[in-house]
Amino acid sequence: MTLAISALAQEMKARGEDIIGFGAGEPDFPTPDNIKQAAIRAIQENDTHYTPVGGTPALKQAIVDKFQADNGLRYEKNQIVVSCGAKHSFYNLAQALWQAGDEIIIPAPYWVSYPDMVLLADAKPVIIDTTEKAEFKITPEQLAEAVTPNTRAVVINSPSNPTGSAYTREELEALAECALRHKLLIISDEIYEKIVFDDFEHVSIASLSEEVKKNCVVINGISKAYAMTGWRIGYLAAEPAIAKAVDKLQGQSTSNPTSISQAATVEALTGPQDAVARMAKEFELRRDLIVKLLKNIPGVTCYNPVGAFYSFPDFSSYYGKSFDGKPINGSLELGEYLLKEARVALVPGVAFGADANARLSFATSQKNIENGLTRIAEGLSRLR
Repeated sequence: MTLAISALAQEMKARGEDIIGFGAGEPDFPTPDNIKQAAIRAIQENDTHYTPVGGTPALKQAIVDKFQADNGLRYEKNQIVVSCGAKHSFYNLAQALWQAGDEIIIPAPYWVSYPDMVLLADAKPVIIDTTEKAEFKITPEQLAEAVTPNTRAVVINSPSNPTGSAYTREELEALAECALRHKLLIISDEIYEKIVFDDFEHVSIASLSEEVKKNCVVINGISKAYAMTGWRIGYLAAEPAIAKAVDKLQGQSTSNPTSISQAATVEALTGPQDAVARMAKEFELRRDLIVKLLKNIPGVTCYNPVGAFYSFPDFSSYYGKSFDGKPINGSLELGEYLLKEARVALVPGVAFGADANARLSFATSQKNIENGLTRIAEGLSRLR
């Protein structure tokens, strides 16, 4: 649905309509020049052929070094598998590990693809609902209550898409203890780890202890932090047996990720990191602006995200109202109304398992945020 909203907004723009888009799940910054130059060198040096399925030795070493430096995690290269994006990493993992009868716990709001990728493995997604009051985080008690004899894993996405919520070290310790007690594999999606605000400390749950690390698969990538969504590189770190199974599966599907993108990723991980910090700082300024403007709209509440580049306001006080006789009964109808009547594109919360809300990406300029929120406020005021 996120891609569908963006595509519809682009189609309307192509027709000459003035659309402000909050749907994109990608930075609006260019890929840093040093990374682009590394890709150009790779082409010039004919680094344009097959690589090992799970990534080049140079890239695997860069990822190993990144885990050690950033997260205090020690992995060997045979524990790393590089894929065509973090989504691909999760998909491969699901296909390699799960089957009919398995249950996978997913907190909601969730990233749109988690449940479907679990279903594609013939497994069952088990959803735990969270609330804005609880900062969209699950508790160990909720996790334990959702466990059955068929439960195989729990998915933790911190910082989160779509809410921007993130778990503290103490919260992760409690969840990890619960997961270990119930013999659950922890899938930790950390793709937004470098985009955090208010001096929040990102902690990889795998770093809490050696026992947790052995029962955890960490998924990450370069799309968000380095503005490299189109380069399609993600990776996972896991116990050797899991990594081997994922590598074997990938060898019968996509084979290796693009060689040029891998060379660029080595530079991203090992080169200067100042661009990453600059982008995160700008996202923080935009976060402050969009949350302030959302909270100024009567009846709207909005959690203050500590990471990623999404706000997830609650618009449900407008449900039951109508425009020109057409009722607004949920986030999908509200999204359609705001797109057609206010010329603003956002993603309905139903896509993330939270129909009361909508996701607004602030990976856009402050001017667009100001103009877009003005349009939203005016559009909502016309509902009766």
